[in-house]
Parts: sequence; structure tokens; C-alpha cells
Amino acid sequence: MKNMFSSMRMGLAAAGLALLLFSSCRKNDNDNATQQVSGLMVFNLVADKAAGIGVTLNSNSISNVPYSYAGYSGAYLSVYPGSYTVQAYDANGNPSPITSTSNGFMPNKYYSLYVTGANGVYGNVFSEDNYDSLSSTNGQAYIRYINAIPDSSDPRVTITAANGTIVANSTASYQAVSQFTQVAPGQVTIAVNNDSNIQSNRTITLEAQKAYTVLLIGIPGSTDAAKAVQIKYVENGKLTP
Repeated sequence: MKNMFSSMRMGLAAAGLALLLFSSCRKNDNDNATQQVSGLMVFNLVADKAAGIGVTLNSNSISNVPYSYAGYSGAYLSVYPGSYTVQAYDANGNPSPITSTSNGFMPNKYYSLYVTGANGVYGNVFSEDNYDSLSSTNGQAYIRYINAIPDSSDPRVTITAANGTIVANSTASYQAVSQFTQVAPGQVTIAVNNDSNIQSNRTITLEAQKAYTVLLIGIPGSTDAAKAVQIKYVENGKLTP
């Protein structure tokens, strides 16, 4: 049987409202019907696990190597629809999971799993990615963020386009995930600030017809530059007609 976690670097199919459909290469042995699947992107946003983390669905590992800090699956992974026990493990060999949740996958949908936390308190953040509402023909880019900075304050997150358009300007609680919002291609400036121990900003360049996730990560007050509050981002995919 084909490995259901094989990597699928999927474009974002656009038809009408850009409804996304998945299909796996595997066919049913009896009727040759194409098997529908879901897509899952995995992020390791845990700063204090030096060896990285492993992730399993129903005890099946989804990667042959651990995800390093701020690392991700690099593409959406194909998953058969259904309910799964989703667990993350410290890659140092400890057999006990550091997170465990039950999550459901609907056919033809994209999802993201963010493993978050620090100092012995960790959690899975699971979101359904709203690609089905995105247009591939308007010449725009799309951007969203997750606040994975483990802190009780609600820092303000701003995203401002080069033309002055305010894409985001609101406080964000820990583990909050925003929806994708359209923005003109080009430079955007991202900032996260609680006027205290969380202060970072960064300017990045977005391309048309692409979707991006901004990762607000790090441990407030850390003297380790690698673990300090910072802003990273990844490209989720490209919308193609």
C-alpha cells in the first residue's frame, strides 16, 4: 500500500472560487476509483528542544528525520480523511509524547499543525487553511500569522504593505492563528510588540499568487539569539489557474 504521508508539493488549484481538490496516486484495487486525500503542513515552533521533534498520526511517523526548531514539512503531506491521534515527541529519544490531541481531516481540505510551547508546557495548534476562499486571478498575494511566542501578554501584531495598506493591526493571544488576507505583491513590514519583552520587526517581499505564513516565535527574554523572539515566514504554496 502506498505511504499515505508521501510529500505532495501542491499548487493551489483555482476553479471559480479556487476550490482545492486533492487526489492521491493510489487507486482502489476493486474499482480503480481515485482516493481523495487531505493536506497537512507541519511546523515545529518549540524553541527548547535542541534535538528537534518528531510527529506521529495514529503512532505512524510522518517524517524520517526530526523537525528542527522553526522547521516545517516543506510541503503539504497527503493524509487520508478521518480522525487521528496527533502526537509530538522530543527527538532526544524520550518515548513519552510532549503533545497529544485528536484531530479530524476532511477530504479535499488543507490543514496546518503547529507544535508550540516551552519550559515543559507544549501544545498542538491545528488550523484549517482557508485556501478555498482565495482567488488566483486577482494578482494579489496572501499572508497570515501565528503567534507562537509563549507569553501571557497579548502583543500587537501589525503587517503593513509598502503602499501603506494596513493588512493586520490587532493584539494576538498566544497560539492565535489569523486567516489569510490578500495584499499587494511587494514588500510588507511585520512587527510584534508588547512594549516590554516582545519586540521584533522584519520586512519581507511577497510574490503574486502565493500564500505565506508568518511565524512569530521565540522565548521572551532569552539571551540565546537562536531562541530569542524573532519573525520567520514560509511559503505555503502558489495559486495556479
